[in-house]
Amino acid sequence: MIPLELAPLSPEERAHEARLKQRIGAAIDAAEGSISFAEFMELALYAPGLGYYAAGAHKLGAGGDFVTAPELSPVFGRCLASQCAEILAGLGGGSILELGAGSGALAVELLESLARANALPGRYAILEPSPDLRARQQDRVRALPAALRSRVEWLERIPATPFAGVLLANEVLDALPVERFRRAREGFESLGVARHDDGFAWCARPAPAGLGAAIDALERARDAAFEPGYTSEICPTLASWVAAVTAPLERGVALFIDYGVSRRGYYAAERSAGTFACHHRQRRHEDPFVNVGLQDLTAWVDFTAVAEAAVAAGLEVAGYTSQANFLLALGFERHLAELRAQLSAGAAALAARAAAPLVLPTEMGESFKCIALARAYPAPLAGFALRDFTDSL
Repeated sequence: MIPLELAPLSPEERAHEARLKQRIGAAIDAAEGSISFAEFMELALYAPGLGYYAAGAHKLGAGGDFVTAPELSPVFGRCLASQCAEILAGLGGGSILELGAGSGALAVELLESLARANALPGRYAILEPSPDLRARQQDRVRALPAALRSRVEWLERIPATPFAGVLLANEVLDALPVERFRRAREGFESLGVARHDDGFAWCARPAPAGLGAAIDALERARDAAFEPGYTSEICPTLASWVAAVTAPLERGVALFIDYGVSRRGYYAAERSAGTFACHHRQRRHEDPFVNVGLQDLTAWVDFTAVAEAAVAAGLEVAGYTSQANFLLALGFERHLAELRAQLSAGAAALAARAAAPLVLPTEMGESFKCIALARAYPAPLAGFALRDFTDSL
């Protein structure tokens, strides 16, 4: 096996990693030798003060670990603003709640675009678990005109008060902790985590009853047995998470945008190694046991599971399509042309190149999907007028 080569860590980063490894090691010891991968992923990403999303780290954009659509081009936010404006108009007004707002680029672009369209929400709330990202968002929002920044507030938890409007989550679902499983010759194995030297390693154990039943259901749904060695993931908390975050949405639409596919594609025979990946300084790899707490851990989204969770929570699937179809239906070309018209020739060319990955099928255009979940909002949504793949879920 070729050794994994990643950017070296600073002494401060190594000290941070050591503290988190000690915390995870204590959890393994308390569990008598191993923990599930979902528990490891939860600690690696969200352990208070230590996890990737709970401690300071340069996560987004140039020099960070990954780049999201709002950082690539303002056209993404302008298209999404068109969809939000339609929903808010259909409701006669309302609020926007964004989950995991990243650098704040999307929030700022949405507010500015909605202001130009005279379609501002009464409130723009942000639920952000990462203290450093929250600080970056606040710095960015601080530069807005007072009439816009006064509408923004940060929440510590899911609001208890019902609201009408739009719930947004761009690249949030992929960071929910997943269980890893493998088809053995007899039954299924759960791929857990145990200590190994001064770090961690995979350990296989029989899948517990709940996980085994969930995998059995997946196998039945695909009408074919998984081959021995087939490895993949399942998100055990997805249904409860979807129910919790959408609970306060009394009337309106939740829009989730992320990389993923329907269940049939997720558990296809050719995807026999699963979709789990790590991201560190623009490098994608598959070793979760290096740079612990200093790299992102992700898995693709099973959008069929999202749809099932939504229906169980009392919502309706109002649309499901690729990011390219979604953005093109919302005026991608028009928004890009308007942006380029404001720039010099050289800057306009750069803006076009920056926006292209949003819709190119070989980039984000096809691998990213958008699903709309509606409650008491029967009107059609413009973002799904071009192509709607709901029937494929």
